[in-house]
Amino acid sequence: MNPFPDSANRVWVSAAALKSNYRLMRSVLPPATPLLAMVKADAYGHGMVAAAGAFAEAGCRHFGVAELPEAVRLREYLYAAGIDAEILVMAGLLPGQEEYFPRYGLSAAVFSLDSARLLSAAGAAAGRRVLVHIKVDCGMTRLGIMPEETLAFTEAIEQLSGIELAGIFAHFPEADSPEKPSNRQVRDNFAVASAAFTTVLSAAKGLPPRHHLANSAGILNQRMAHFDMARSGIALYGYAPDGIPAHAVAGGEALQPAMRFVSRVLQVKDVAAGCGVSYGHTFVTARPSRLAVLPVGYEDGYQRALSNKASVLIHGRRAPIVGRICMNLCLADVTEIAAVATGDEVVLLGCQGDECVSADELAALAGTISYELLCMIGNNNQREMVA
Repeated sequence: MNPFPDSANRVWVSAAALKSNYRLMRSVLPPATPLLAMVKADAYGHGMVAAAGAFAEAGCRHFGVAELPEAVRLREYLYAAGIDAEILVMAGLLPGQEEYFPRYGLSAAVFSLDSARLLSAAGAAAGRRVLVHIKVDCGMTRLGIMPEETLAFTEAIEQLSGIELAGIFAHFPEADSPEKPSNRQVRDNFAVASAAFTTVLSAAKGLPPRHHLANSAGILNQRMAHFDMARSGIALYGYAPDGIPAHAVAGGEALQPAMRFVSRVLQVKDVAAGCGVSYGHTFVTARPSRLAVLPVGYEDGYQRALSNKASVLIHGRRAPIVGRICMNLCLADVTEIAAVATGDEVVLLGCQGDECVSADELAALAGTISYELLCMIGNNNQREMVA
């Protein structure tokens, strides 16, 4: 007997799907253009270390995270696995964090000279130059210097002895809507910044480092924005950036959702017509009904907003969620499904038989996006990578 029992709720992540998605997204890019795998937010809920391992098996040697603690944990895994890869900390650093970058061989996004000076001092003290990528705000109105500041900023960075310019990058705000005029504006702004960056680097070293703008949507919809590196996030996990399943295609092949969220029936009960269900009695049975009680709730990332909207899969058929989703429990109407019993598998996300419930479907019902839903489910349940 295991000293710690397994939860009834499990998230299964397919390594095969992750590797396939990486290869498909890579196939869209020119042969010499590397693809950086975004594994921030614990790989969008899929498990950062295991997902990075799958992407590395598919050939990935550039990874992106949001924060320093993620980068350190990933580097320790990559060191142990004997994998030499760049890890870019996209949100940069705060004062006091700079010493970790040379210690763990991490690359940093920089958008202030103060941060660059801290990194340079840390690199000089460690005897190891820190790689930095300049972040430019080309229309996202988030982190980054303005495009017109690029020349002076790059010249100032180039004078710092403890760091080395490894790249320049920006981010599309609307690449999932290819018709939006902002896409051309962002691309043009980045081209201006990139040219200024290249002017400084060409004079100093000859060959310029990486220029990267395209995210998943940019890779699929903005071919003129591939430059000489691209970054993919949501598409690597099997979903289209715009939430339209028909658009989850790369290189002429369908991307594969990698996450499956399952539970088990806790109790089956028969109730009469006119019976109120769960908190607030927001659902009242219109007929004698059979209900399955499931040990899943919003604590597990199954959002309360899905109450009376979502369906789960039992015996390969859809069963609607009825009543409010509670912290740890919810109910499904299984009146039309024969022989449902305690212990039966319930699929909340993924496929069972010929039926599937996608993150896009659940996100639309909850009024959110697949990114958020995957993070919430993946990071709040017992998770396991399968081949």
